[in-house]
Amino acid sequence: MDDKLSIRVNVADRYYPLRINREDEERIRKAAKMINEKVLQYKQHYSDKDHQDFLGMAALQFVIKLLEFEEKQDDSPIVEMARELDQQLTEILERE
Repeated sequence: MDDKLSIRVNVADRYYPLRINREDEERIRKAAKMINEKVLQYKQHYSDKDHQDFLGMAALQFVIKLLEFEEKQDDSPIVEMARELDQQLTEILERE
């Protein structure tokens, strides 16, 4: 059985149709949300720029974080879990 799912993902006010594995949906939607949040941050601080600039800076920031993570990959899994929990708690507290 083909466990594919068709979704539409909004990234910087554009919708992209994707055909994905069902188990990847949450990760993809979370990634799109993170991009949109970063673009919004840049938009609020630099109103004289356009979406391309915001997307470029967001991409740069996320790749820098990815490279930092790869460089520290020998960190223990417990440290990474603690970071993820901290991020989730921060998001929950910001909503309240």
